[in-house]
Amino acid sequence: MHKGVIAVILGGGAGSRLYPLTATRSKPAVPIAGKYRLVDIPISNCLNSEISRMYVLTQFNSASLNKHIKNTYHFSIFSSAFVDILAAEQTPDNPGWFQGTADAVRQSLRHLQQQDFDYCLILSGDQLYQMDFAEMLENHISKKADITIATIPVAEREAPEFGILKSDKEHYITSFVEKPKKEVLPQWVSDTGADMKKAGRIYLASMGIYLFNRKLLFELLMEENKDATDFGKEIIPSSINKHKVSSFQYEGYWTDIGNIYSFFEANLALTQDIPPFNLFDNSKAVYTRARMLPPAKISGSTLEKTVIAEGCIINASRVENSVMGIRTRIGTGTTIVSTYIMGCDYYETIEEMNNAQARGLPKIGIGERCYIRNAIIDKNCRIGNDVRINGGAHLPDSDHPLYTVKDGIVVVKKGSILPDGFVI
Repeated sequence: MHKGVIAVILGGGAGSRLYPLTATRSKPAVPIAGKYRLVDIPISNCLNSEISRMYVLTQFNSASLNKHIKNTYHFSIFSSAFVDILAAEQTPDNPGWFQGTADAVRQSLRHLQQQDFDYCLILSGDQLYQMDFAEMLENHISKKADITIATIPVAEREAPEFGILKSDKEHYITSFVEKPKKEVLPQWVSDTGADMKKAGRIYLASMGIYLFNRKLLFELLMEENKDATDFGKEIIPSSINKHKVSSFQYEGYWTDIGNIYSFFEANLALTQDIPPFNLFDNSKAVYTRARMLPPAKISGSTLEKTVIAEGCIINASRVENSVMGIRTRIGTGTTIVSTYIMGCDYYETIEEMNNAQARGLPKIGIGERCYIRNAIIDKNCRIGNDVRINGGAHLPDSDHPLYTVKDGIVVVKKGSILPDGFVI
């Protein structure tokens, strides 16, 4: 266990690009892969790397995240492990909210300084990847670096979306540019190694994962850059010439879940024969809340490339290239294609179903003879019979009381009720 490292997981801002999934929950609490939440990814990476002291920083809609963490991460009373939430709080010397990533960590330093640690690992709460931070730490120590930035080689198409770095032969970072324009890219080509060059991945992008020496972190935030609000835009660029900043190159699967499209793609990618993100790995388990749910029950369905979480009752005629979250219920004659159904938080009793029916409400879940394609169905939705949802490029972006369309993906909002015969 790395006693010397403490991790800080940034909960992100209001998550407006993931709206409406973030209308009632913070970004790290968004359900992923049918049974996890986004925050489980960085926490699991830490636990698998034997880093067991973590703070999660939040300020928006944090109730469901608090509940998830409280219900999930229990450690033995004999260990020093913890996952604690630090919500933005007003204090006499700081009346404001978190203004950015660096400001969030700065406002949390008074909690951090009570802990005994040599290194602070700063992570983002909205990325999907599996990484061994122990390797990053060994690299940091052997390089005698002050700061290490995890970097990933990217191709020209993605480069303008990232902070791009250049490093010398020793992998120390010499320069940094935030979101460069296409025209200047040729000046930012790096030697990323033979395999990466072949794939056209010749630019080093910052993954927003940083390892700081304790003393330097406090100095940067409290003295040198005491007005800086952001790591990527301010702290890192100003540190490159003053401190030893090392690049730790990672070549595995990594995706930044910043918007609905990348979220949708990342979930559906789990249905591939060999998915880029491996949930079936003994040494890199993804941890989440242990729910006491029955196994899934399936009848009369043709399933093609489908991931099904526990507790589902599926009578659909066909499900293809889709992810079914916990307690998903689908009626007979329904076809689901390229859709992520988040599932439900509870089962309806027979009595509740009859009551709902008497009031003209569909049961929780998806009714009979529906056709749903290119959609995300948020939790606890009631979708009636003969409902048609056909997402795609033909639909313009729009926001309605029951659903939102973004990049051709129809997102049915949490708890929405779509009556029989509803068409999108």
